[in-house]
Order: sequence, then C-alpha cells, then structure tokens
Amino acid sequence: AADTGRATAAGAASVRYGAAARTTATRSTGAAPERCRTTGLRARVGRQDAGAGNRYAPLVLTNTSAKTCWVYGFVGLVLIDGHGDVLRTRTRRESVTPHRVTLRPGTSAHARLHWTVVPSGHETRCPASARLMIIPPDEVAHLEVPFSATVCDDGRIDATPMTPGASL
Repeated sequence: AADTGRATAAGAASVRYGAAARTTATRSTGAAPERCRTTGLRARVGRQDAGAGNRYAPLVLTNTSAKTCWVYGFVGLVLIDGHGDVLRTRTRRESVTPHRVTLRPGTSAHARLHWTVVPSGHETRCPASARLMIIPPDEVAHLEVPFSATVCDDGRIDATPMTPGASL
C-alpha cells in the first residue's frame, strides 16, 4: 500500500507503529476559515540537505480538504524506529515569531527541521529512525511519514514555525 501521510487518531506518545486508527473529518460551519485539522492535511518530509554534521529538511503540510483553513505555530514530532518503537525525541522550537498561514485547498506550508548526526555528551552512537509522527499545530491526531534519519543530541530536532510554501 502506498504511504499517504494521512491522519491517524492514536495518542502519539504511546503508539507503536501500525496500531493507529483513522480519524473522520470535521466539517466547517462558519464562513471564515477555520484551523486546519489533521484529517484535512497530508504530510511529507522533503529532501535532506547536509553540512558539517548537520541535517536540514522541510516538513511540508498540504491542505487536502475542500475548504480554506489556516495553521499557526509549531508542529510536534515523534521519531519511530524500524520496529515501530518510539525513540527519544526532543522538539525544540526555534525563537522565531509564528504567523498564521492560510492554506487554500491544495496549497502547502512548511517548517524547517534541523538536527545533528554527530554524537554528543554521553552518546557513542545515535538511533536511526524509519518514520516520523507529525502533530500539526494545535491538533492531537497525528500524521505519519517515512523518515530515514540518524538524530543525535538525545533526539533533538529544531523546528521553525509553519511558513508559506513547500520548500526552505
């Protein structure tokens, strides 16, 4: 089956990969755009760029619903290994002021992710992830996508707030 990066409803912190259920869409009743719901978003992680032990990649959320919606703020992240187990993940919000990003159907917003692949402190090696759970801003349901990465510094990933577009 193709990986769609679509929403699942299980709690991210206690989920083993493959145990989550699908959520149902919430319909908008107001004329003004509402916050984007996980069920109306698709996620992907773009191409990783490397330099001096650092990695960067855009995390892209695309509005797949039929209505305009908005995102504001930061995503939550959980690394998953190849066995479906949760890896230690520390998401650090970069000190950038977030702004509301309006997404028409089919348009995208992204956050820049940054992590190091150089062991630090007590680390002798760093765990490898296979997937990434993404909790959109102000949501509890998550999306899950392939994410083959080695994340050091106790699983620290720096993230910017969501900004318009699909690339860094």
